[in-house]
This record gives sequence, structure tokens and C-alpha cells, in this order.
Amino acid sequence: MQYWLVKSEPEAYSWARFVKEGRACWDGVRNYQARNNLQLMQPGDLVLFYHSVSEKAIVGIAKVAKAAYPDPSADDPKWMAVDLVPDRAFETPVTLDQIKKEPRLENIALLRQSRLSVMPLKTEEFDALLALGN
Repeated sequence: MQYWLVKSEPEAYSWARFVKEGRACWDGVRNYQARNNLQLMQPGDLVLFYHSVSEKAIVGIAKVAKAAYPDPSADDPKWMAVDLVPDRAFETPVTLDQIKKEPRLENIALLRQSRLSVMPLKTEEFDALLALGN
């Protein structure tokens, strides 16, 4: 089992819309490092859903439903997508300010590479974020 965090602007694609639709093709990623992370995702991996820009908070947990495949929104087959399904919402969203204040999260990719849209999480980072949100 691996753990991940994906970012989405809630005005573009929100957690509420994701839950309503029940499944999403996570496409449109055009950063090589994020693409490489998508390629490593496997069905059953857990993914934290982060509302970026306006909210800056983790709002829920998703699961990888389908491993990486060529992104249908791209003209070039080197770009990848995965399918995600919602698992559950956080009882309390975990804000970026909370993450910055938590010593166990000082090395999290969200703080070190703030523009990266798909990033891995260590087990201890995932567990710390879960504890903050539930």
C-alpha cells in the first residue's frame, strides 16, 4: 500500500463534485514529476484530496481504482491518468497552516514542492494527517 496526495482547485474540481460523480479520471497532469507519481499509483492505494488555492486544506480520502493509463485529454501518450474513487470525507479539513505547524510533517512534499499536484506520502505523514483530520 502506498499513500498519495493530489491537489485540485475546488472551483475547477471539488471534493463535493468528486463524491457526487463517484469516480474521476485524474487527468490533465502536465508535470513530469507528477506524471511519474501517477505511474506509480496502484489500485487500492489511498489518496488524500487537497483543495488548493482558495481553501488550502485536505478535505477527504480517495482510493486508486485503476492504475496509470494514457491520459485521454493529451495528444501525447507519455502523459498518464489514473482513476480515483472517493472513500470518505475528513471530519475536519486539515489546513495548510495546521500542516506547517505539525513537526511530524516538516518534510512533507506539500511544503517542499508546493506546486507539485501529485505527490507521495510516507506512512507516518499519512497517519499524522489522518489524525489531524479525524
